[in-house]
Amino acid sequence: MKVKEITAAEFRKMVAVSSERLNENAEFINSLNVFPVPDGDTGTNMSLSLASGAKYVADSTAEDVGSLASALAKGLLMGARGNSGVILSQIFRGFYKSTEKKQRLTAKDLAAALTGGVETAYKAVMKPTEGTILTVARQAAKAANQAAGANQATASGVMAAAFKAAKVALAHTPEQLPVLKEVGVVDSGGQGLTFVYEAFHDALTNDVTAVHKTHQPSIGEMDEMVNAAHHQSVQSQLNTQDIRYGYCTEIMVRLGAGRLVDQKFDYDQFRQHLSEIGDSLLVVADDEIVKVHVHTEHPGEVLAYGQHFGSLIKVKVDNMRLQHETILEHDQQQTSSASAAVATPTTETVNGYGVIAIASGAGLAKLFKGLGATLILNGGQTMNPSTEDIVEAVKQTGAKKVIILPNNKNIFLAAQQAAKVATAKVAVVPSKTIAQGMTALLSFDSQASLSENQSRMTKELDSVKSGQITTAVRDSTIDGQEIKKGDYMAIVDGKIILTNAVRKTAAVAMLKRMLSEDSEIVTIIYGADGNEEEANEIAAAAHQLDEDLEVEVHFGGQPVYPYLISVE
Repeated sequence: MKVKEITAAEFRKMVAVSSERLNENAEFINSLNVFPVPDGDTGTNMSLSLASGAKYVADSTAEDVGSLASALAKGLLMGARGNSGVILSQIFRGFYKSTEKKQRLTAKDLAAALTGGVETAYKAVMKPTEGTILTVARQAAKAANQAAGANQATASGVMAAAFKAAKVALAHTPEQLPVLKEVGVVDSGGQGLTFVYEAFHDALTNDVTAVHKTHQPSIGEMDEMVNAAHHQSVQSQLNTQDIRYGYCTEIMVRLGAGRLVDQKFDYDQFRQHLSEIGDSLLVVADDEIVKVHVHTEHPGEVLAYGQHFGSLIKVKVDNMRLQHETILEHDQQQTSSASAAVATPTTETVNGYGVIAIASGAGLAKLFKGLGATLILNGGQTMNPSTEDIVEAVKQTGAKKVIILPNNKNIFLAAQQAAKVATAKVAVVPSKTIAQGMTALLSFDSQASLSENQSRMTKELDSVKSGQITTAVRDSTIDGQEIKKGDYMAIVDGKIILTNAVRKTAAVAMLKRMLSEDSEIVTIIYGADGNEEEANEIAAAAHQLDEDLEVEVHFGGQPVYPYLISVE
């Protein structure tokens, strides 16, 4: 079937099919993560981002493509998560600018829109890297323009050329980025965009007769079951110390998907196992999805157990002891400023300033709060907040000037995008790690201007070395280093420097590599899967390496990374 021009009805179908296509392939895209860490989330981020755009389109009553493209861009802008989601939103922001006020799209209009998307996306990235989603988008747009110049060109023909070129460009990404070639994968963001263009092509050529409907229960429906008669109504009657299982843990698993699957799902056995490590258990399942809600002391065990049966498509961990303390403070002070989106509702400003730190873990929230952060937005490596989440956090500070500490490089672009949308004046300090965020916060000066604080805090980022210990989820080879599934990896400032089958050994070896003659302070933060005893043993090893070191041990409660270790 040849579609000469794209009407509003066809554009709606293109968006709906592409959103479904990304959702179906999110776990595959996640698996293309270069580092074999248990937090590859490019597919999840792109899927959630596009789902937000698709919802805006579905809710729109517009009957012209230009208005629908505007709705798509707006939805993607607010729902963008992670750098891949933000770049995708920029591609369709440029697409929208080119199609504004157009009733329908001709072949040339479509080619121009794809080109506009490339131009906008490249401008949004400070240092564009070839061999990524940007390369795939550019090559697809180039082919689209060539096809649009032919006699009797059709919109479907242009999209076919774009999709074909995207596939070719994707296949060549390992030649442009050596690390992709070494690990043996194509670029994950580029793969996501290729799925989108494939879906556009299929929708226009009628290779899909209708938007594919899965049997997956909606997140909303399952969440209603989980949240019914939940914590707040009873927590005010408890003492914090009486809470036996401190972490409210929720996961959603797509059964049978992912590379870690090694068990067949049996509802009764699955539920029995979880009942042994927690209480307040609820397991809802069908043939494709299982949703879990459980209170436990070891949320990492719940996540790891779920991965035996499929891919994690939703993860949420809340510290109920911290929540309980917040509820008691709320009752005592009779305030109404609490928000479920943040780890602490404190929104006191100093000289009109608000400081937002993004972190996951009750202990990290307390540490940042103690250092002077106004508000802690719950998020991090496994739960990248959306642009809309960050904008809402800015509003909640009630401040005229706001500083954002992303504490993760995959949150940079969403934070920067939020800064442009927010009504307050916002500056982003590009902290890549928790340690950098804490170090930067120490140099905050409420008397200084926003730009002065941004400059001062940014300069402090390089004064700290950041180390992480986590588990390898697959066999791999990076920088000539053999990595075995299940081993503990030591990552320093974004680079895997060693692995070991013993966690403590890996941590101590990493620390030794991080120390220098100028090192003075070592901070060890243990997460949900670490423990204080082992953290103290690592601290003792630090003193043996250098008895003059000042060593601090703190509870962070962060998921995925049992230990975060910094050296200053």
